Amino acid sequence: MEPRVLGRVDYLPTYRAMQAFTAARDEDTPDELWLCEHPPVFTQGLAGDASHLLAPGEIPVVATNRGGQVTFHGPGQVVAYPLLDLRRRRYFVKEYVFRLEEAVIRTLAQFGVTGHRVPGAPGIYVRLADPFSHDALRGPVAPGRAFDGLGKIAALGVKVSRHCTYHGVALNVAMDLEPFSRINPCGYAGLRTVDLSTIGVPTPWNEAVGVLGQKLADLLAP
Repeated sequence: MEPRVLGRVDYLPTYRAMQAFTAARDEDTPDELWLCEHPPVFTQGLAGDASHLLAPGEIPVVATNRGGQVTFHGPGQVVAYPLLDLRRRRYFVKEYVFRLEEAVIRTLAQFGVTGHRVPGAPGIYVRLADPFSHDALRGPVAPGRAFDGLGKIAALGVKVSRHCTYHGVALNVAMDLEPFSRINPCGYAGLRTVDLSTIGVPTPWNEAVGVLGQKLADLLAP
C-alpha cells in the first residue's frame, strides 16, 4: 500500500470520494492510503452533540458519518485516510484503532516527542510541561482530571462499512490553533489542542506527511 499524497484539498469532495471509493470497491480492490491537508473546516461526528460547537463563525461545518464529536481541520495538519479492507487484513476495528494511534506515537517519537494514549479518549496526547519526557502517564486518574497537564496533538475518527474503513487520523504539525477554541475538541470542554510547532518541534508539513505515511503503511500491513 503506497501512501498517496493529495496535498491541500477541500474537505467535502474528499469525504464524498472516500464514500464513493468504499461503496464501489469489491474483494479485489487494492487498499489505499490518502494523505492531505484541508482548508479550515469543522467536522461533526455522526452522533455529535451540537452543544460542543461553540462559535464556528465563518468556518464551515460539515456533518459526517464518522465516529466521534466535533473537530477542526486546517492547513498545517496532516490528515490520513486509510481505505482498507479489514477482513482481508485479518484484524478487527479495535486493533485497527490501536494501529492508527501507534503510527502517530511512532511518528512523534521520530521527532523526539512522547505521545500518550488516554483510556476512553481516542487520539494521542502529549505532556504540556515536558513533551519529550519518556515517563508513562500515572493512573488511575480522578474523575474529570484525565487531561490535566496534557494537550491533544492527534485526533481520530473512523467509519467502517462492510468491513472497509474510511475517515482516519489527523496530526497537528504547524497550524493556526485558534479555531480549536471555538469548539469543545472531540467533545471535551477545556481540552487544550497543540501542534508540533507549539511544543518546540518546527517540522515542515512535507516531512511530517512522509513520516506518518510510512508509519501507517508499515503498521497497517496485514
